[in-house]
Amino acid sequence: MPKSLSLGNGNILVCTDKRAQVRDFYFPYVGLENHVGGHYTHRVGVYVDYQLNWFDNPNWDIHIGSASDSLVGETTAKNSTLGVTLNFSDTVYNEKNIFLRAVTVKNESDRARTIKLFFNHEFEIYESHRGDTSYFDPINHVIIHYNGKRVFLVNGLSEKGGFDDYTTGIFKIEGKEGSFKDAEDGALTKNLIEHGPSDSVIGFYLDLAPGEEGTIHYWIAAAESIKEALALNAYTLEKKPGHLIRTTHDFWRAWVNKYNFSFYGLTESEITLFKQSLLMIRTHADNRGAILASADSDMLQNGRDTYSYMWPRDGALSALAFDMAGDFNVAERFFLFCNEAITDDGYLMHKYRSDGSLGSSWHPWMRNGKIELPIQEDETALVIIALWKHYVQSKDLEFVEQVYNNLVKRAADFMVGYRDPKTRLPKASYDLWEEKFGIHTFTVSTVYGALIAASKFAKLLGKEKSEQIYSTAAFEIRQAMLTYLYDESQGIFVKMLNVTDDGTLTYDNTLDMSSIYGVFAFGVLDVEDPRLARAIKQVEDRLVCKTEVSGVARYEGDYYFRSAGGIPGNPWIITTLWLAKYYIAKAKNEADFAPVHKWLAWTLKHASFSGVLSEQIHPYTGEQLSATPLTWSHSEYITTVIQYLNRLQELGIALRANPLYQEE
Repeated sequence: MPKSLSLGNGNILVCTDKRAQVRDFYFPYVGLENHVGGHYTHRVGVYVDYQLNWFDNPNWDIHIGSASDSLVGETTAKNSTLGVTLNFSDTVYNEKNIFLRAVTVKNESDRARTIKLFFNHEFEIYESHRGDTSYFDPINHVIIHYNGKRVFLVNGLSEKGGFDDYTTGIFKIEGKEGSFKDAEDGALTKNLIEHGPSDSVIGFYLDLAPGEEGTIHYWIAAAESIKEALALNAYTLEKKPGHLIRTTHDFWRAWVNKYNFSFYGLTESEITLFKQSLLMIRTHADNRGAILASADSDMLQNGRDTYSYMWPRDGALSALAFDMAGDFNVAERFFLFCNEAITDDGYLMHKYRSDGSLGSSWHPWMRNGKIELPIQEDETALVIIALWKHYVQSKDLEFVEQVYNNLVKRAADFMVGYRDPKTRLPKASYDLWEEKFGIHTFTVSTVYGALIAASKFAKLLGKEKSEQIYSTAAFEIRQAMLTYLYDESQGIFVKMLNVTDDGTLTYDNTLDMSSIYGVFAFGVLDVEDPRLARAIKQVEDRLVCKTEVSGVARYEGDYYFRSAGGIPGNPWIITTLWLAKYYIAKAKNEADFAPVHKWLAWTLKHASFSGVLSEQIHPYTGEQLSATPLTWSHSEYITTVIQYLNRLQELGIALRANPLYQEE
């Protein structure tokens, strides 16, 4: 189930589903550990007139949005059968690890009633049920879930005081469905403590006249000790939960509006999505540097793992988005993470956990009896490219000097040496789509761009020998690309080639959008090169889905998450925005931006109401598919908008369109 809201502060990340129920609760790292796990649920329900409807009941009409320019979710849930409307304001406090919900309950009937609001909690602490405990603390009138150094304190306030009812229990074991069943008669049994797979429910009882509203505040404090959790609870009671929600709203609104972009020619909805995208990737950025690919744990329900890792590729592109938007702090922490993660030999591995340890992988260390590095070399290259962009924007020379020897030089030396002796292209590695092993046009393009960036760093720091080595290697790679990777007969750059032991070259001539994008995005060919124009024509003829939904597939014959025929593959947000970036670079006058506006509008159309972008779109229904949200999709939207503003400024169409614009 796609996530509708992602709320966080760099230490915790809370995601809700389309029924406004918490499905992911990450702590103490963004992306690690998930204490709800996606397969369990923190339910919300209402009991009135002898009926209980949890939010998964179809009687609820639920609409989830976001507050303007801020990390506060705004949800309306209306139940005509019960005659009740709830309005939620949800957030994670920016200063401390507290998830808060303000809920206004309205009695829509023509008579006075007692409306009971229940919150159910199914925790899987440390992603394991072993040793969990939940109990009612009568001294502080709170529910506490704990296991070792992971503690979750649940509390709330109404006009009468704390919550009115509670229970703890077990779930999914010994024939027990869970304590949410205890609420079906409108009263909880007040069980004081349970261990094992333990859950809890708290209830608020509101006496409301016809048409009257009542408000409650509810929160979960996350900590590494019960003492710390109780201190967070005391802080919330002292400062007042409504105040914490308001100040969090104000903080994020100030953060996302730091710079006065003109947004010339964009609609209000497109501008809103830009800001929502910035906030979305910020929630996925851990304060220790990792930038998560996606917090959508539902991927685990259909596969072996989630997207809750830091891929250096995705992280680099998100860091680039932060830098272009003027937030250098998050990007800097990312580069420091990579500075620690890079191997002694100068490459980054497949993916990492938020704590810096190595993530799971399916890339083997041997192929056909030969040792092969299990890497996607574009991930190493893109970090160096993004780091150069960081310097161009920030002009922070001291930071560059801090990471040059360990990160830049080590990676550049690796890329210079890790080349095929016959073609002088980078050796084979796995592609950016993580599917095929070979020498890929996209990867080669990124290595070229990274070596150019490394030569600029070397020149900046007066390292003339390194500058010469890196620029020479980049020149050789570019020449080899034009020799080996361009298919004149088709007018495209090939997806990949492989070199056999006897020196034979075998080609995969599949049309892949990444091959075309990489060539101009990383400077291999000028955007005006006729070879590029011819290749883009092939993309528009063969990769744009010929359905009402439209959009650009990754490559011909892409079957990942594909469930329909008659298409080259599902359209992706990323690849569709790459096509928009081509037209941005090509534009000479305002009329030339028409395709750009077309694809920005397409992206907006396929965002959720709360501004969430998925990885893929169903080619016939427009349904969001795969990881939702995907930070890469949001990062591409941000950088597309800023590149559009930069081009407007370069052409003199909108002066000062981007106050942060810097020429390289």
